[in-house]
Amino acid sequence: MTDQAFKSGFVTIIGRPNVGKSTFMNEVIGQKIAIMSDKPQTTRNKIQGVYSTEESQIVFLDTPGIHKPKSKLGQRMMMSAENALQEVDAVLFVIDAAAGIGAGDRYIIERLSGIRTPVFLVINKIDLVHPEDLLPLIQTYKDLHPFREVVPISALHGNNVRTLLALIQQVLPEGPQYYPSDQITDHPEQFVCAEMIREKILHKTREEIPHSIAVYIESMERQHNGVVSIGAVIMVERDSQKGIIIGKQGALLKEIGRQAREDMERLLGSKIFLELWVKVKKDWRNRDNVLNELGFTLE
Repeated sequence: MTDQAFKSGFVTIIGRPNVGKSTFMNEVIGQKIAIMSDKPQTTRNKIQGVYSTEESQIVFLDTPGIHKPKSKLGQRMMMSAENALQEVDAVLFVIDAAAGIGAGDRYIIERLSGIRTPVFLVINKIDLVHPEDLLPLIQTYKDLHPFREVVPISALHGNNVRTLLALIQQVLPEGPQYYPSDQITDHPEQFVCAEMIREKILHKTREEIPHSIAVYIESMERQHNGVVSIGAVIMVERDSQKGIIIGKQGALLKEIGRQAREDMERLLGSKIFLELWVKVKKDWRNRDNVLNELGFTLE
């Protein structure tokens, strides 16, 4: 430990869907805790990731992508994202360098105008654009908000990510170490495992099953031989969606399970026995009792 005072704080990551917030989080933490997909609104909960060094600890909140809600689930996701701007020590506003500025970005900037917290503009996916195209983009955003810093990065390749972390550390207050230095998230293993299953479904079903699925872990137990036995339920809204996820002779469900199990084994460092069930719960995204049970609580 150095003689320098320890610094710690909470940092919200906010941005439009699919700008790479979860990719950034996973790159920083060095392990998958947030699922990645090319579909919008992949992140549904505030994923808390912990980055620790000898000098500081940064607790990141990866929020759902800002979008116009079309269900009660969507409304709760947006409330979660906007609440995450309050009482934090810094905000990372992540944008897609290749996408240009959009209505969603302007909406977020309006929300940022009312807070005193230092806001970093993080321009992600710089590997997809020519460097000369960044300058006018940066100026456009600077004209709209007095950002503390503007940092171009590639979360996918790790470019400039450590520079961004050093800049964040500079604005953190002196504070305690909130979590043990080897802890990378405050979410229980069940949550992360459920998210891994949901990620595989999003990758495998493409447009047939957009966001009408939820996954929850019904049982998780370590056996005497060290194997972790996990039972998970995939919830859908319609019978036709159940058929798509199961696939012909159960082939798709089996493949989803295989890929998710491999991720879980890396996470837990144990052999996994995974059982998946698909259940239909009609219009669950608009049912308050189901949303509460799944943890999408009103804040």
